[in-house]
Amino acid sequence: MRKGLRRTKEAPRAWQRMLSGRRLDLLDPSPMDIEIEDIAHGLARVARWNGQTVGEHAFSVAQHSVVVEEIVAHIQPDIEPRWRLAALLHDASEYVIGDMISPFKAALGVDYKLFEERLENAIHTRFGLPAKTPVLIKRLIKQADRACAFFEATQLAGFGHAESLDFFGAPPAGYALKIEPQAPADAQAHYLRRFEVLSEAAGYTAHAQAFDTE
Repeated sequence: MRKGLRRTKEAPRAWQRMLSGRRLDLLDPSPMDIEIEDIAHGLARVARWNGQTVGEHAFSVAQHSVVVEEIVAHIQPDIEPRWRLAALLHDASEYVIGDMISPFKAALGVDYKLFEERLENAIHTRFGLPAKTPVLIKRLIKQADRACAFFEATQLAGFGHAESLDFFGAPPAGYALKIEPQAPADAQAHYLRRFEVLSEAAGYTAHAQAFDTE
């Protein structure tokens, strides 16, 4: 039996067919079944805050991820391109599992975190990053993630300024953001452009044919 989260040989179907044609095993994800086009398409259609935001369009995880990568670079301008790429991909697993709000993640407990970690490791491996992000880089990305959440909360999700400070802390000095939620197609295209730029800067080149086993 393959390693992963499977418990019985007769487990129900646990894979998803992607638009690229890949069939991703959710319990034992393989880097060979992960494509950036699927990630960008999915994240551009996953809403932050469960869609409870103002505006014509939801604020997507794709757009959020681009902002987080920008904030990481603001906080640490000399950071290596590969860690900026890691910042862009920090929520990439949500193209499969969606954007669960923090209270729900806590309620699901350890099994959810293990599931998320396995998928994240596979995504990183697919795109040339270390499977596990160094602790200091993870902290930096989390700081940027919380800063982005501060702006989202105050501008889109109905939080007051003081309330947002309590939940997310103050954004980094010298950084300002005016959020304009993008249509899914625009968010998807922007995400893909950033991925291509950062992958090239990091010295990674995607060879799609190397993963074509059919």
